[in-house]
Amino acid sequence: MRKDVRILLVGEPKVGKTSLIMSLVSEEFPDEVPLRAEEITIPADVTPERVPTHIVDYSEAEQTDEQLYQEISKANVICIVYSVNNKKSIEKVTSHWIPLISDRTDKDSRVPLILVGNKSDLVEHSSMETILPIMNQYQDIETCVECSAKNLKNISELFYYAQKAVLHPTGPLYCPEEKELKPSCIKALTRIFKISDLDNDGVLNDNELNFFQRTCFNTPLAPQALEDVKNVVRRNMADGVRDDGLTLKGFLFLHTLFIQRGRHETTWTVLRRFGYDDDLELTQEYLFPLIKVPPDCTTELNHNAYLFLQSVFDKHDKDRDCALSPEEVKDLFNVFPYMPWGPDVNNTVCTNDEGWITYQGYLSQWTLTTYLDVQRSLEYLGYLGYSIICEQESQAAAITVTRNKRIDLQKKQTQRSVFRCNVLGARGSGKSGFLQAFLGRNLQRQMRIREDHKSYYAISTTYVYGQEKYLLLHEVMPDFDILSEPDLSCDVVCLVYDINDPRSFEYCAKVYKECFLDSKTPCVVVAAKSDLHEVRQQYSQSPLDFCRKHKLHPPQPFTCNTNEAPSKDLYTRLTTMAMHPHARLRCMCSCNRCTYCLCQNLLKLELLRSIKAQLRRVVYNRHMAQADLKNSTFWLRASLGATVFAVLGFAMYRVLLKHR
Repeated sequence: MRKDVRILLVGEPKVGKTSLIMSLVSEEFPDEVPLRAEEITIPADVTPERVPTHIVDYSEAEQTDEQLYQEISKANVICIVYSVNNKKSIEKVTSHWIPLISDRTDKDSRVPLILVGNKSDLVEHSSMETILPIMNQYQDIETCVECSAKNLKNISELFYYAQKAVLHPTGPLYCPEEKELKPSCIKALTRIFKISDLDNDGVLNDNELNFFQRTCFNTPLAPQALEDVKNVVRRNMADGVRDDGLTLKGFLFLHTLFIQRGRHETTWTVLRRFGYDDDLELTQEYLFPLIKVPPDCTTELNHNAYLFLQSVFDKHDKDRDCALSPEEVKDLFNVFPYMPWGPDVNNTVCTNDEGWITYQGYLSQWTLTTYLDVQRSLEYLGYLGYSIICEQESQAAAITVTRNKRIDLQKKQTQRSVFRCNVLGARGSGKSGFLQAFLGRNLQRQMRIREDHKSYYAISTTYVYGQEKYLLLHEVMPDFDILSEPDLSCDVVCLVYDINDPRSFEYCAKVYKECFLDSKTPCVVVAAKSDLHEVRQQYSQSPLDFCRKHKLHPPQPFTCNTNEAPSKDLYTRLTTMAMHPHARLRCMCSCNRCTYCLCQNLLKLELLRSIKAQLRRVVYNRHMAQADLKNSTFWLRASLGATVFAVLGFAMYRVLLKHR
């Protein structure tokens, strides 16, 4: 809704423009009327819509045409005042004022007009018979009000209708000639209906209608009121009510009825609650709420956001197969102005045997979007109505901004759930296969992927010590000269080479020495296509010697040429190293060179930490136990003596038995 309203009064001289303004302010007819009233601002707290209102007068005697044109361009609504007892002033409405205003305003954003018939106290008849044809001829005319500045008749109503014409315009919603809603209004209300249809059965049941009513108007409907609404629809539409619920046609009919009865503020309240502006477009403030992401911080979805996305998935997974068919995906994104997911998404996340996005893949794609482009994620959540359904101020409530990565390194622990692994390697080294294998696809299945449907990202879940984490793999282009900061910024690096290509490892060695040698980012060398014959690499050092020299763990053999889904062990190790980058500086194996051993023994470290913590608790409570130990010293000695006696007796028995 607008922050303020600017009303301009124009018309022929002596029709009573200034008198109307002064009667409104003083609540009495002025004895002396100046040529022009000064601009008046009515505070928000005394207006029905709680919006500050500026009222501007025009005087032909005191102002130039240029000043008039400037006021027309600044006005939100224009009141054309005529005198009901002066036919010439009525004729001037169509012959002069409407054409003048039309020429001086943008054709794409017409200013609403109010026709004001003043001095109704001087005549006994109404001017409406003359005015109605004019109203039907010009769509910009919102309404006509007959009033009297002298008798204070309809003065407050005049300015209320003027304010209402700005805040709740009829033009964008309704076509009076066709007597039906405009297409843009139908589109917006259809989205609102689909969001409010929480179970996606095509009707709004009583619970959904009550939730909708409470969301938009802060009050539920009484049971009788609900029945009255449905009865009104039943009487006017055969298919407006189904299964005792309101259908989309019934929902649209109700809003048509509101507008036809002059209650278009009801429809506008609904539209604005769901994020629409005066042009029936979703506002930038609604789609892109302010969220600050400091450097070295990442963005993730929080628990409530995942619960919301789960409900959206369940709502559209009609066959309950835990996957979204193409038709179900289309239905899910029907509330979007465009299809946000392309065919590459199916090769970015996990799918079932039919190539449909699974529940895990669905959440993974949302996680990926939030991590890479949080603004896009906010926009998508806005289309789905997150802030309305979850009763939050904005979609920003769905986002967690993680703490600075340097703090995680200092504290040697992290609360993050998403970790990025950049995959680098020469062309043909097997990077794409490495990404697709993470999604459970072997080489045979990968060969069915179309070239134009390939993705440079792959994301799925891994489990580290029983905790579910997301690992995001990003295949970096091999053009070494154009590697950018995002290509190098990640939690763990995977350097892939083809064991069957003698020139493949050279690229990995070059990237490591120039980009990651002095970096604190963990690095893993992957010997891809390990099912093929290994050839000697044309590099000064073998991959194993290179890893030993730079204290990296040995090259990890990997192949996706398997009958079943490729193993995920390596991806779990990558996630573990990303979670514990500080641990790479220590070594627990006998060679005292590689860091791979650490990933194998992190569980032991956690166990040692747990034992140390228990020992600290024992030491802390030692003084509490000393008294008990003193009291039990006698029995402890007695028990120890009995135990020793029993052991000696058993030993003597075995000796005697042996001699016998």
